[in-house]
Amino acid sequence: MELRQLEHFVAVAQECHFTRAAKRLHIAQSGLSASIRSLERELGAPLFLRNTRQVQLTPAGQALLGEALRALSASNAAKDAVAAVQGLLRGRLSIGSLQCLHAVHLPTLLAGFLSAHPGLEIRLRQGGSDELIELVRTGRLDIAFVSRPGTARCPDDVVVNALESEPLVLACALEHRFAGFTQVKLADLDEERFVDFPQDWGTRDLADRVLASAGVERRVALEVTDVHSLLDLVACDLGVALVPRSYEVKTDRVRFIELAGEVPAWETVTVTSDPTSAAAAALLGEVNRVKARTAAGSAR
Repeated sequence: MELRQLEHFVAVAQECHFTRAAKRLHIAQSGLSASIRSLERELGAPLFLRNTRQVQLTPAGQALLGEALRALSASNAAKDAVAAVQGLLRGRLSIGSLQCLHAVHLPTLLAGFLSAHPGLEIRLRQGGSDELIELVRTGRLDIAFVSRPGTARCPDDVVVNALESEPLVLACALEHRFAGFTQVKLADLDEERFVDFPQDWGTRDLADRVLASAGVERRVALEVTDVHSLLDLVACDLGVALVPRSYEVKTDRVRFIELAGEVPAWETVTVTSDPTSAAAAALLGEVNRVKARTAAGSAR
């Protein structure tokens, strides 16, 4: 079994189409088909169910996909390690991020990083925390900026590093009954209608856990996938939301109120594969340097 065959297999699995996979790999479709057939003969099992419109993984193909991604990731990490010894960073760095990342300003971070490493190709994908962590675990992302997962939801084969911690606050409309309060108890939210993100998003997971621990049975009436839509719905008094305090800078049409008592903090972390690729490790180093400069500036 060759790495080239695994690359071909992964391309077909991700594209679900031989023609598109061949174009992506810049090889003839006949050569790609022959490579897959050779791999199937070696493994003694069909990897794809083929029809005229789509290609689907067989159970054997599904079992191979995760291992193939990890093998290719390890191969790339080996190449990166040699390049790093030579003082170079090359190849591709695949990054995942929450849509609203307060811990670092990602565009500025990436601009500086690319300037220092012009030979590196960067790819960026936004999504929910659970989705992005799974993509790191399976080798499709090198690093992700996400909310800290609960202990039961964090895979053992990834590395988690803390970035930032901030309190949750209640967001409500300016005319809401809580708008004049300086603090709100969680128990007082029992009858409220909520606006929130989908269930694989970190803030939703944390809000669910916080309210459940307070005995609050809440109604999530409206689900959205971006921060500004959430705050617009709250501003129109269509529901309240528990959000990180940093959302305060995004609008003056919403009131943000401190929560009474001890409430778990919202934490932002980085998640990398184990072992961490040289490019991802270099980006982490740049993140730490940016944080140190910011802290030094705030202390003056």
